[in-house]
Amino acid sequence: MSTRGAALRSLLAPALLVLPCLAILIGLGAWQLERLAWKQGLIATVEARVHQPAQPAPAEPDWSGVTYDADEYRHVTATGRLHNDKEVQVYALIDAAPDGSGGGPGYWVLTPLVQPDGAAILVNRGFVPLDRKAPATRLEGQVDGPMTITGLLRMPEEEGLFTPENDPAKDTWYTRDPDAIAAAKGLLRVAPFIIDADATPNPGGLPVGGLTKVTFPNRHLEYALTWFGLAATLVGVFAAFAFARLRRPRDDEGTAGLTASE
Repeated sequence: MSTRGAALRSLLAPALLVLPCLAILIGLGAWQLERLAWKQGLIATVEARVHQPAQPAPAEPDWSGVTYDADEYRHVTATGRLHNDKEVQVYALIDAAPDGSGGGPGYWVLTPLVQPDGAAILVNRGFVPLDRKAPATRLEGQVDGPMTITGLLRMPEEEGLFTPENDPAKDTWYTRDPDAIAAAKGLLRVAPFIIDADATPNPGGLPVGGLTKVTFPNRHLEYALTWFGLAATLVGVFAAFAFARLRRPRDDEGTAGLTASE
């Protein structure tokens, strides 16, 4: 067997190791490009929905057809009476405090808005700081009488990996789950979505609405370039390795020739 042939054979095992790794890196880059297209579409959709004129929130007969894709962040309005005695407070950590002084912990105030036909929609009326959790500390905001709420339709909030579980028995809430809240408060005919109220001021200044985040991180192009860059680096390293491995036999043959001529 020639020295060159042996060198080529010695590249087989490294190549079999490199090819799957290269395929994985390219696949991850392509996946991030797909995610980029999805995220850009989501951003465009949300941007369009939040600036559309407010439409009536889906009526009870249409609740079963409400979905994330078709309805999340729709600009909606609903009229009814707030049942303040069934309010819940959901722990929140916001990026910007209501006065613009910075982020901090507090609570979203969720209150059932019971419509004239008896159906209810949970309304996220806005944010209150930790020391204003108790309704008694913000009595002016406990509005009574018919009112119209305008805001963004939001679907139930999913638990994150590090989000504590809701504890309805202790009235402790970490996620906005309409079904769980309705069951805990004895509410019937509750919509499977929530309305995040807009920034219309509430009496007494609390809760503070209009804090819904409608911006989304979009680093998928950066991630895609990273994966493709790693793939290119892997190709370059293997090429350098192969070049060195194939060059060695030629050097050895040249050295042997010089030795023989001497």
